Order: sequence, then structure tokens, then C-alpha cells
Amino acid sequence: MPRLILALVLLLLPLAATAQERLPDNPAIQQVIQNQMDAFATRNVFTAWTYASPTIQQLFGSPLYFGAMVEQGYPMVWTPGEVSFLSLRDEGGRPVQQVQIVDSTGRLHILDYEMVEIDGNWRIAGVTILRGQSLGA
Repeated sequence: MPRLILALVLLLLPLAATAQERLPDNPAIQQVIQNQMDAFATRNVFTAWTYASPTIQQLFGSPLYFGAMVEQGYPMVWTPGEVSFLSLRDEGGRPVQQVQIVDSTGRLHILDYEMVEIDGNWRIAGVTILRGQSLGA
């Protein structure tokens, strides 16, 4: 029995090492994300572009290309329904805000927004879709 416990501890040790630190809510981060979603909802890609980090802006080159990518790859962000801000955590020295979106078809989406602070302002450095599922029975 002691060997089994030791084996379990050794197996779980790497998981503990990768645990991320939970941070207190940051209204400024949440506002930037909400502002960008509001801009996409009104199809104002030029305003949405201003909330993207310089790295993202350099990658896409123009607000129009950026908007097309979001429309095609992130339809729940392009036309957001109900938005809830979940936990904020530190991941590799950067805050990551988890966001839940229920889209217009009732599908639940969980996204991670990686944030970066530039000249005292928060910008979105990347978005990862974690999962999507139906809310119905």
C-alpha cells in the first residue's frame, strides 16, 4: 500500500508544478474584452482592432483581415450572446481571463483571453477556444 501511495504522489507531482495562480478579478481587463466584443457585434472592426496587441496587429496587418479571421474562426466572438467573465489566472507571467459565451444558438463556449499590458493599457494578445457544447438536454 505505501508503494501505491508513493506512486500516486509521484504521478501527481508534475500536475501540482503546472498549477496556475488565480488572480483577483481585474475590471480593466474585463472591460477591454467586452469593448472588443461590442465592437465586433456592431461590425466595427476598426475599433475592435485597437484592443488587439501590437503582435496580433502585425500578424494580420489590417483591421479588415483581422475582422475576417474573427468572423470565420471565432463566430461566438463575432456575434456574442450572453458573456460571463470567469476566473483570471497568471500563466507564464501573463494574465489569462477565462470567458464564457452562450451564442445565439444556445451553445456554450469557454475561451481563454491572454492579455498584455502596453503603456498602462491592457490589450488582447491571443484567444484560445477551450470547448463548446450545447446547453440543452
